Amino acid sequence: MGYGRFAAMIATSTLVMFGLMYLNTWALDHVAFSQTRLWMALLMGGTMAVIMMGFMFTMYPNRRANWAILAGGVVVFAASLWLVRSQATVGQEAWMRAMIPHHSIAVLTSTRATIRDPRVRDLADRIIETQMREIAEMRDLLASLERQPSPAEAPALPPRGP
Repeated sequence: MGYGRFAAMIATSTLVMFGLMYLNTWALDHVAFSQTRLWMALLMGGTMAVIMMGFMFTMYPNRRANWAILAGGVVVFAASLWLVRSQATVGQEAWMRAMIPHHSIAVLTSTRATIRDPRVRDLADRIIETQMREIAEMRDLLASLERQPSPAEAPALPPRGP
């Protein structure tokens, strides 16, 4: 098996993982491109490249190429982890596009979970209502921003939390 096939396996698996992350949304129309999901797919792809090369190191004759693949996987892992944790590339529109499927996951989980306690069911129902309302609000805001973008000179508010 050649290095091209190895690269194709990693690239295909990474793309498949990116798509699979949307399977737990409540509704198909809640699927929107998410940079965070892309960074997570790359993080998994980098990890997979390291693990697979670790197991198949002796199957590939070029030790220098093998070490380069391992180093590349580590770099992709580290860079994508930084992007996921920092959210440095995620602006307000990208944030809302990422949050719509995220909220949709809460709707799916709250709807489909087997809940017997009425207090927990009440909490789940309130989560469904809140998340659906917030999905609608984000869609409205996205549509509004497409019609009339925010002023470029407005400073961004600093991030909150750790």
